[in-house]
Formats: sequence, C-alpha cells, structure tokens
Amino acid sequence: MEHVHTLPVTPTSKKRNPAQLLGFAMMACLIIAAIGGPELIGVNPAKQSLLSTLERPSFAHPLGTDHLGRDMAARLLSGAQLSLSLALLSVITAGLPGTILGVLAAWFGGWTDRILGAFADAILALPGLLLVLMLAAISPGSWWALYAGISLTLWVEYFRYTRQRARIVLAEPSVEASRMLGLGPWLLVCRHLIPEIGPGLLTIAAFGAATAVTSVAALGFVSVGIRPPTAEWGVMMTELLPYWREAPFLILQPVACLVITVLALHLSVGGLRRP
Repeated sequence: MEHVHTLPVTPTSKKRNPAQLLGFAMMACLIIAAIGGPELIGVNPAKQSLLSTLERPSFAHPLGTDHLGRDMAARLLSGAQLSLSLALLSVITAGLPGTILGVLAAWFGGWTDRILGAFADAILALPGLLLVLMLAAISPGSWWALYAGISLTLWVEYFRYTRQRARIVLAEPSVEASRMLGLGPWLLVCRHLIPEIGPGLLTIAAFGAATAVTSVAALGFVSVGIRPPTAEWGVMMTELLPYWREAPFLILQPVACLVITVLALHLSVGGLRRP
C-alpha cells in the first residue's frame, strides 16, 4: 500500500491573524503612498502661498495648508517617502552584516566568537541615541548621519539573535547528518539555518524599521536631525506646534502618520514567531 506523505499544516497556515492582515494592508498603502510621493497628487511640497496659510481641508488642498501655505498632503507624502526609505535602508544595511557576523561567530566559535561578541558589547555600551547625536553633530541636518547612527545601533540585535539561534541549530543531529553526507556550508545555511532564523529576523526587521521611523521623527522634532524646509514628520510637528490652537487638525496629521506607520509595522509581524 502506498503511503502519501503530506506536509503538516500549522495553525498559522490555515488562517491568518486579522490583525496581521490589517498590518499588511496598512503597510501596502503606506508603501504605495511613499513610492508615489508628492507626484501622486501633482503638488510641489515646497511651494509656498502666504495668502493661503492655515487653510482647512478643501478640494484644492484635501488636508489643508500649513503656516506657509504649503500643501499638507504633499508634505505628508514627501515625509512618508523620506521616513520609509531611510528605515528600509537602515534595516538592510544593519541586517545583512549583523546576520552574517552572527552566523560566522556561531560557525567558527573560539576567538572569532569572542572578538565579535566583544565588539557587539562595545557598541551596546554606547547608547544608540548618543551615537546618533554624535554623528548628527558632525554633519548637522544631514540624513546620512541619522542613517549611519541608526544602522550602527540596529545591527547588534541581528548579530546577537543570529548567533544564539545558529549555535542551537548547528548542534542539532540533522546538521551533523548533513555534514556527514558532504553538504557544503552554503547548503547547510540554506537548508537548516535560514528556515530557523528567518521568521525571527523578519520580526527584528519590522521592529527595527519602526524604531528607525520613530527616531528620525523624534530627532527632527527636537531640531537635531533633518531640518526645515525638508518635509519630514518630526520637522512638521515642530513647525506646526505654535499654531495648535488655531489649527489643531494640522499638527495631528504628522502625528497620525507616525502612529499609523509604527502600528502597521508592529501588526504585520503579529503572526510571525518572536525571537
């Protein structure tokens, strides 16, 4: 009698978490908005009109205008473009070296593990915010300083998680059997390591992106990061804060964009395995 082997169906494969689906939908909308940018509505976010300041939403300006008569919708879209692209770049440049170094530390052990572990501990000893502020002081108002500071802070999380999980996976009998069969390092990584550490890395990446977006906005709000007239959510909050009594709906818009972005990133990893 023939036996038919079927793959086990996990609870997450039967149905997805509604919160996770909501997070994916929100992220899709944000990505489309960021890709389209201000060109999506055909308005220049830097164009001023002092005769149309602090206007309420209208057909010409769906989200109103700021204190300089600039279109809020265009500026919010430009801010989404900047924040998400900076977050994506930071996550990629932190995730790749962090993961590779973590695998190397677990694979070779010994002095390689000790040296890389000591380097990661040295980075952790320096607060991430302080590191970003130091780089921002070298190049005030530059986006690369924020990017470099955030990336240098985030890579340690990938390294520590990958090293811990890789040690466990590489000690499993299935890996030993694969080595005895003559499988090379690349095949071992693809067959054993990536399936085990992949979900955790995606979770770290999502939370890292949320941290990057929040950090950029927070530093812009205190006038340390990106500065006016660049359309960035934190900078927009600072500019609109003096007018919160006259037009409270304006300052709520960049705040809402920040909250929605962070919430979407957190919800999108709700169904993945936590590291």
